[in-house]
Amino acid sequence: MTTLPDLLFVVLIAVVGPIIDYTVFWPAYRRLSRADPAWARRWLWASAIGNLWVLVAFGAAIWMASGRTWTSFGFTVPEGWRLWTAIALFLALAAYHVFALATLVRSADARASVRRQGGPVTSVVPHTRAELYWFGGVSLTAGFCEEFLFRGYFIWVFAPWLGWWGAAALSLPFFALAHIYQGWNGVFRTGIVGAFFTLTVAIFDSLWPAIALHALIDLGAGAMAWLALRDGAENGDSAAPAA
Repeated sequence: MTTLPDLLFVVLIAVVGPIIDYTVFWPAYRRLSRADPAWARRWLWASAIGNLWVLVAFGAAIWMASGRTWTSFGFTVPEGWRLWTAIALFLALAAYHVFALATLVRSADARASVRRQGGPVTSVVPHTRAELYWFGGVSLTAGFCEEFLFRGYFIWVFAPWLGWWGAAALSLPFFALAHIYQGWNGVFRTGIVGAFFTLTVAIFDSLWPAIALHALIDLGAGAMAWLALRDGAENGDSAAPAA
């Protein structure tokens, strides 16, 4: 049964949190970037990791205080065809990323194309090997925490009134707008990817495949960005902060 703390928590993650990110953390990042872009990236990533895990801990505390089971939340391991299909999907996506990374290693034109298409996110993706390690932590955090918050808690709260699909549809624009720092094109792409994660949860009846795929997609995107940007980083970090 949905309670007032559940509703307040969803307002926090879907409305208050993104507003604070866009009006406080993002402007602070832009200011820091003017002096030291590399340090500003690490600060932004550390802030994002900390904030997301604090939100998850807060949500978990509310959930456990209400005496609910994690099975009802979506933390179940798929069985039968769902398990094998989820594994096959993960391996296929991993193979795609390996192929894309190999293409970038071989082709200067492909790396230049990635740089041209980067847009506002260019300044917040890894430019060096050390930053790629940091981004791995960001990817794992986003994979678990964003699925917990948007495909887990958000949908669970609104499903009694809207049904599962209605709650899932409602969660999509909030998930996409939480990435407004990427610009409107980024919001649109995030919405499409969010729809893919939503279908993943629906098909496999579990959050775990979506968590794994989310982390893999983010990590793959970060690795491709690093391959495209590392040459310039070796000559000094000149990436301008996003507008």
